[in-house]
Amino acid sequence: MPHLPPGSSFEYFTVSSSTAVRSGTSASAPDRSPWRSLRYRSMRWWSVANFVSNAGTWMQLTVQNLLVLQITGSAAATGLSMSVQAAPGLLMGVAGGAAVDRWPRKLTAAASQALLGAVAFLTAFLVAVDQLNLGILMALAAVTGLIATVDGPACALLGNDLVRTEDVPSAIGVGSLVHNAGRLAGAALAGVTVGFLGTGAAYAANGLSFVFVACVIPFLRPVHKTVAQSRAERGAVPPPRRADGGSAPHDEMTVRQGLAFFMRRPRLVALAGITGISAVFGRNYGLTLAVLVTGPLAGGAGAFGTVSTVLAVGGIVGAVLGARLRKPSVRLVGTLAAAGALLQVVAALSPSLAVLLVLVLPMAVVESVSDTAGTTVLQTDPPAHLRGRVLGVWGSIRTLWGLAGPPALGLLMELAGARGALVTGGLLIAGAIGAGCLMHRRRTAPTVVLRTEETAVEQRPALITAA
Repeated sequence: MPHLPPGSSFEYFTVSSSTAVRSGTSASAPDRSPWRSLRYRSMRWWSVANFVSNAGTWMQLTVQNLLVLQITGSAAATGLSMSVQAAPGLLMGVAGGAAVDRWPRKLTAAASQALLGAVAFLTAFLVAVDQLNLGILMALAAVTGLIATVDGPACALLGNDLVRTEDVPSAIGVGSLVHNAGRLAGAALAGVTVGFLGTGAAYAANGLSFVFVACVIPFLRPVHKTVAQSRAERGAVPPPRRADGGSAPHDEMTVRQGLAFFMRRPRLVALAGITGISAVFGRNYGLTLAVLVTGPLAGGAGAFGTVSTVLAVGGIVGAVLGARLRKPSVRLVGTLAAAGALLQVVAALSPSLAVLLVLVLPMAVVESVSDTAGTTVLQTDPPAHLRGRVLGVWGSIRTLWGLAGPPALGLLMELAGARGALVTGGLLIAGAIGAGCLMHRRRTAPTVVLRTEETAVEQRPALITAA
């Protein structure tokens, strides 16, 4: 029997059982600690690596728009550079997910991190020698976006491999906390770095953060799955096989399979619909609440900064609560999204900034828990051999929402004002989710009735015979 690494499922069960016996509790009691994923040593290392990477990324993002403005002097060029970087996710997201399914996950994640580091170092060098122009900047943004189509799903699924399936919500919640902590650290370090070392230093620091992650990945040890867990993760759709019973070649692991699976899976389609309408008509609080605070509530930049801080605190609290989940469902995601939409409607009617701050906190908490639940469903529902492609499909859909949401919401605010846009958007979200729930119940109700009648018919002859 091979030696099981620390953090494997066998070792985790051993530790949990012995601890339960000593404490007098049942060994079968579910663990809902939000930090349970950190009991795996590889997950602890992965969290440290993600913190370093997020700090470097946000350090770069903090100065990137300033760099574009410095080079071009155009705000439109700044928006164009963001669109160019997002475009590969829309066009090539599914292909990137297929690459993640085809190649070894650790190798894919390490290679993509190394490539992103190389792009960051090249940008830093071009800034240092004053050779970075708009054309080169756009090309580097497109390359970064293209690599990200592989890096995103590879790193997400690699993190899930480090814990048991029921601990994935904890891993996602911890990842959200790490993301927020890295964002704060990166934004704080950006000002210091640029002030003393210049703009190129922020890119160089981000490059070093990618290299650090690439060096950590080879030492991560995925959890060993039991036979039952492996079968459950494969799901109802078996991996493609050759006619002779062997594994299918890589060219049979097609993009079309991922698209077909996604479209035939009602819960994934429902999840996409819930998240999509929420992304377009809600959650763009950086836009809607900014207009509400500075407009009808007559606040300034400082007031909106306070609102943003409360949103961040709520996101952290929601991440901790979401990490306590074990088996979240699409129904839970829809319920939370509808609740957040109704809170948005109430927040739109706030008579003062103080009332708005009271409502903003639960809005952020509900949004964060909903995100954790939805991400868990998305990353665990598909069979293991299709997860990369499903995440690729999701990446393309999410990019489309990201591009369509702000213009649609901006147009709605032009027509209805900040309060009207928030109210209309919230009612549309809650109404759409409610309508979807009713349609689902009507579609499934006849099946239950027919089964009941068939059971009654089958039982009637037995009763006659007994009489």
